[in-house]
Amino acid sequence: MIVHNGPTTSLVLEARGDRPPVWRWWGPKVDAAALPPLADIRPPTSFSLDVDQPLTVTPAFGSGWFGSPALRAHRAGRAFAHWFETRSIVATDDGIVVTLVDETARVTVVQRISVRGDGITLSASVINDGDGVLDVEWLAAGTLPLPADCTGIRSFQGRHNAEFVPQVEPMPSHGWLRENRRGLTGHAGPPGLFVMGPDAGWHGGRVHAAQLAWSGNHRLSIERDDDGVWLLQMGEAPAPGECRLAPGERYDTPDMLAICSVAGLNGAMQGFHTAIRGRAPWPATGMPPRAVHVNSWEGFYFDHDEAALMALADRSAALGVERFVLDDGWFKGRDDDTAALGDWVTDRTKYPNGLAPLANHVVALGMTFGLWIEPEMVNPDSDLARAHPDWALQADGVPLLTSRHQLVLDLGRAEVRNYLFEAIDALLRDLPIAYLKWDHNRDLAPAGGADGRPGYHAQVVGAYALLDRLREAHPAVEIEACAGGGGRIDAGIAARTHRFWTSDCIDAVSRVRMQRGYLHFMPPEMMGSHVGASPAHSTGRRQGMAFRAAVALPGHFGVELDPATLTDRDAAVLGEAIARYKTLRDRLHTGRVWLGDGPDGLVWQMHGDIGDLLLSVTRIDPTIVRRPPAATLPPLAGAGPVRVRLIDLASEDGHPPPDAPLFARMRAEGVLFDGDWLAQAGLPIPMMKAESVALFALETP
Repeated sequence: MIVHNGPTTSLVLEARGDRPPVWRWWGPKVDAAALPPLADIRPPTSFSLDVDQPLTVTPAFGSGWFGSPALRAHRAGRAFAHWFETRSIVATDDGIVVTLVDETARVTVVQRISVRGDGITLSASVINDGDGVLDVEWLAAGTLPLPADCTGIRSFQGRHNAEFVPQVEPMPSHGWLRENRRGLTGHAGPPGLFVMGPDAGWHGGRVHAAQLAWSGNHRLSIERDDDGVWLLQMGEAPAPGECRLAPGERYDTPDMLAICSVAGLNGAMQGFHTAIRGRAPWPATGMPPRAVHVNSWEGFYFDHDEAALMALADRSAALGVERFVLDDGWFKGRDDDTAALGDWVTDRTKYPNGLAPLANHVVALGMTFGLWIEPEMVNPDSDLARAHPDWALQADGVPLLTSRHQLVLDLGRAEVRNYLFEAIDALLRDLPIAYLKWDHNRDLAPAGGADGRPGYHAQVVGAYALLDRLREAHPAVEIEACAGGGGRIDAGIAARTHRFWTSDCIDAVSRVRMQRGYLHFMPPEMMGSHVGASPAHSTGRRQGMAFRAAVALPGHFGVELDPATLTDRDAAVLGEAIARYKTLRDRLHTGRVWLGDGPDGLVWQMHGDIGDLLLSVTRIDPTIVRRPPAATLPPLAGAGPVRVRLIDLASEDGHPPPDAPLFARMRAEGVLFDGDWLAQAGLPIPMMKAESVALFALETP
């Protein structure tokens, strides 16, 4: 047996000589030392092949395994069925590499499983050993077994301005499939899911979870096999004819990050956060404090005026903002969204002396300067499109379909990537730019490359290559991944960028759900969370400044409005919130995150580590009970004495809700509780209006 044990989980494979190794277990920790061979416990069954076909690490198509195969490939319709033999199994402390060969089809498949703690990373390669072309229709990054007693699937749907809509479904009788054909990740969130075991919830029970580190088309599937158990697969979803390997060529899948948690959803989420933090492109000195942003978009849109933007910088610096980001509208001919994408030179009508005066003014105020770009796109009405009409993705017989009046540049072409690198590199060399907001405002359709074949894969690889090249040339520049808001949030681009724009919707009520969905997959320090205007531009709803700021607090905090539009009171509240964020961001952005639901419609989240925690309790709707029930905090079981301080109750001014003496003491020196009491009986919660947030510090004395 090949066994890898994490702190709380085990992975068990059984080697079978020249036959491919089979899965025996992936789940809570077990002792496999006395495990009998699989052949000894699987009796023959009726109407079955005489050679048993259990679930292997790379199940083959067409040779007796009738479940979902790991590989679908052929040579002009032949060599479609595969019979793999084991060439080698290399097992180390860090993982397992299995190499399988089909000598007749002349195909090699390599399955890699790396292990870190209770998390595993799977990836696979297929190599064409033959003399002709090998057409690859599908290669799973990994195939994982799921126990027979799984009860449900938790995933997310979404659209622009409505990302991370949770979906909870029972386990399927036959199968579950989510396939993305948009060419980028999509507004549902990362390509990932959570599979719930019996009695699993936020804080306890078994949860299997996985996400694919890929920013393009993808396929996630769960299928029930004849034995009544499920198998989970993830991988890139190639378009017809997209993956054709010449002799000697190989295709490598994206990574599949997988977690088995025995501590419920929170344990799985924390495992993902650890994995993403391990991939994040921070410098050797580590992550710097996440600077407070102001972004010009919702304050000014395309109406750029140098003096007005300098005044925005002045007002923002006075509030304590640390980074000024100039959004869309700064480049030549960009007065609306119909023209000029691709022409990355400063508009001299709006900025007669270029961007340097504004950028230098920002830096002189003690802030860093950031700039919005959308390199992967081009407007037909642009100098670039007129000079190179063939540079846009296109397909014979399909109109050049625009979205937001723009087409997609073919990043599979080296000349396109070179043009974009030179344009962006010039900006970064000429201006004191510390930050790029990198946007991507449409799906890929049509998506034919220069050779007429599908260009989805090449587009993602090209975008990665461009980002990598720019980061190598300018390692100090931070990059935000934005795609019409949250359309490209995934572990693939997380290895190349430092922040995600969670959604173009900054309505604070909507953001409560979105940000909790985001935290299922990604850590809070990479979550762009801004204070927007009231009424919110995307929904028209109004929320108080204190509530808007409190909802934005746990992520990478920013401001998406012009402070000149604020009342003196709102400006003061915002300034206080910025100061609070600066004192708390080290604790908010390190350690673990727990989510939970309270009674009477409350939701809560905790950041940090046991002994030094920040707890925010959020109420969206008015209470329906006379007195607020306590909120149980199961992660504090066994923590011993815990001092609870009420840092703030973010709510609208006006008629205050009734108070109690306990909360006055919480606001002062704090109140001691036992951790088990907080876990079982719960933390007393003050009376809260609708759209309010209570922020607590929970510390071990």
